[in-house]
Amino acid sequence: MFEKILVPYDGSRGAWRALDKAIGMARLCDAQIVVLTVYRHHSMLEASLSMVRGNVERGGNLDAEMRDTAREAADYAKKHVKEAGHEKVSAFIKAGQPARTIVSFCKEKKCDLIVVGSRGLGATEGYLLGSVSHKVTGLSDCPVLVV
Repeated sequence: MFEKILVPYDGSRGAWRALDKAIGMARLCDAQIVVLTVYRHHSMLEASLSMVRGNVERGGNLDAEMRDTAREAADYAKKHVKEAGHEKVSAFIKAGQPARTIVSFCKEKKCDLIVVGSRGLGATEGYLLGSVSHKVTGLSDCPVLVV
């Protein structure tokens, strides 16, 4: 049924549930799981105005810190999939606006399903605040399962 399942993963509870759901689905149809962690790129101006400073030992660059954290999350998710007994998994990180980056990456990698976690906001809060899962469902050409 599905050959490639994209799972956007940020380490949240919703993303964890989505990953577990994707593992179960991938087992049923012997699909590959593609994990994507998206981090927000910070411009030099944003970094200079930020009250948060990067780790000096790692260069102090806020973008590098965000990238490293995203890499750790993606690697953790990949390890979890393998520990669950599913070997067909790859993990990637990208910088950008989460919903648009997820959808464009899905097209690029030719995934045929996106399994994304929900933050659990109600319809009103989700509409007012704009959740990533809601935006992905509106932008994607392929099926999206919100867990």
